[in-house]
Amino acid sequence: MPTATAESPRLDRFSLPDAGGHFGGYGGVFVPETLMTALQELGAAYEVARKDPAFQAELNHHLKEFAGRPTELYFAERLTAHCGGAKIYLKREDLLHTGAHKINNALAQALLARRMGKKRIIAETGAGQHGVATAAACAKFGLECVVYMGAHDMERQSLNVFRMRLMGAEVRGVEAGQKTLKEAINEAMRDWVTNVRSTHYILGTAYGSHPYPMMVRDFHRVIGQEAKAQILAREGRLPDKLVACVGGGSNAIGLFFEFLEEPNVRMTGVEAGGHGIKRGEHAARFAGGRLGVLQGCKTFLLQDGEGQIELTHSVSAGLDYAAVGPEHAFYRDRGRINFAYATDDEVLAAFQLCSRLEGIIPALESTHALVEGMKRAKALSQDKVIIVNLSGRGDKDVQQVAKILGVKL
Repeated sequence: MPTATAESPRLDRFSLPDAGGHFGGYGGVFVPETLMTALQELGAAYEVARKDPAFQAELNHHLKEFAGRPTELYFAERLTAHCGGAKIYLKREDLLHTGAHKINNALAQALLARRMGKKRIIAETGAGQHGVATAAACAKFGLECVVYMGAHDMERQSLNVFRMRLMGAEVRGVEAGQKTLKEAINEAMRDWVTNVRSTHYILGTAYGSHPYPMMVRDFHRVIGQEAKAQILAREGRLPDKLVACVGGGSNAIGLFFEFLEEPNVRMTGVEAGGHGIKRGEHAARFAGGRLGVLQGCKTFLLQDGEGQIELTHSVSAGLDYAAVGPEHAFYRDRGRINFAYATDDEVLAAFQLCSRLEGIIPALESTHALVEGMKRAKALSQDKVIIVNLSGRGDKDVQQVAKILGVKL
């Protein structure tokens, strides 16, 4: 695929998606007829809300007073010295209430559901961060909350399961298939089909049928808006490089979107390399996938020659998914966003390094971005600047990492 350069053409980012929810050849709407009306209703409600100053003011109030925005842009001085090259800044989404960027979208969609008169909320979750954010938003606004989570993910993210239940959410374990995020989404969609009149589905990433990829992207744009203003204030110029982890891709598109028309700013999304690029051992869609349709969306998938979804693996539950958001696929084709992957071993090493050098324990998902950010910093001169999106904190991962490392707690 082409590589983004300083001469990359400017993109009319606000023209995407089109009326049918397409980002070029990606995206669209692939759902049962039962859900078409619900999606149309949601799209119409969002179009009104996004232009309503009252909705935006209420959302901004909750993002500040409840979630804790704006988040800091932190100069990682000791990591920078360790790498010996470009300056590394961390966009500290881990400082948000509930521990990750997910609260931006959860609050916004909960407000939208309330405007639509929907009093029951369902959600899916992998690492548990979206589930925790949704549970918190529902508790705040007095909404019923049901979260679907793969049984395997519930085991490796037991702390987040308890947090959700503590805030009043019903967490339903999914025993089908790999017992991870894909199966959790399947069950959430089945619930939505059955209860579509009373229920809103707060999808947690920039994926699925239109209007979700656009809507989730917009609700996370605040990440890039803040980062742009902050780096200009700190360095007097734009960064040379942006790096973010990519599962579905919400934190990444949230950071990248404000910089897409800045041709000198390069961007890299980092997928889960797992045990290496072998079938069933990773979740790097661009390294081993092909075009297909999954759970309402046309995009890059990990699938075999007959279209069957392949098994995935990642040390991070939040990146352990067979598909990637359609907007990422579009910009990858255009050469505007490049993609890399980090292996489990690299992630575990960086998880410990960041904790020891900076006193910051990053989420395993976010650590994938940190791996790539450190690689790029080592390759660049000291006058260059990199921003890594630290999309979540790693409290939830400490027990799992200890188990992997053979440390007895």
